[in-house]
Amino acid sequence: MSDEKAKHFSIVIIIIAVIAFGYITIQAMVIVQKRQISTSDGIYSNRVTLSPDIKEKAQQLTKNCTNQLCQTQKLLDYVTSIPYYTEHFQAHSPKRTMELREGDCDDKSNLLISLLHALKIEAYFVLVPKHIFVIASLDDKRLANTKALWLNNKPYYILESTAKNSAVGFPLKYKIKDIEMILDPFKNREVDKRNIQLFGTDALSSANVWRE
Repeated sequence: MSDEKAKHFSIVIIIIAVIAFGYITIQAMVIVQKRQISTSDGIYSNRVTLSPDIKEKAQQLTKNCTNQLCQTQKLLDYVTSIPYYTEHFQAHSPKRTMELREGDCDDKSNLLISLLHALKIEAYFVLVPKHIFVIASLDDKRLANTKALWLNNKPYYILESTAKNSAVGFPLKYKIKDIEMILDPFKNREVDKRNIQLFGTDALSSANVWRE
């Protein structure tokens, strides 16, 4: 190969490398942007996943259930049984939370909503000052009088991942105006909360009520 051809070839290789580096950098920035959500308290890290480990765990925990209410309660029981722990700076992945058997509200909510989505149960994050919890859409007559957040005339029941032995339909401990964001973490999309309302009575205190 002549010196001139070698020079042109080297230039082409350099250009391709620069383009590839730019593309990888932009993709990484997009991923970080989707994973990092700004709130009034700082940054929330989205670590949701539908990995094989999560799908297998969700199936295992709910193998004896015949309806979504039972499935949701079983998943909630599992996550709330994990001890609450806050002394770490980086949000854990759901798999890591299961391995460590500890986590804060971010870790436990990321795990819970991942398990729910693995079973195709509609669920969203609710971000309030210094806290995050999960809401799930369930159509079950046994929840007729249970307090729920209503969005677009559809009830979503609160799942509090940090309250051990809590039932589906945990009482809202915040005012409606305190809700900063309702988020679909799998689509990185905010849910319209302008018409949100709270109806029903407080959930029963024992999680056993929804077990089969």
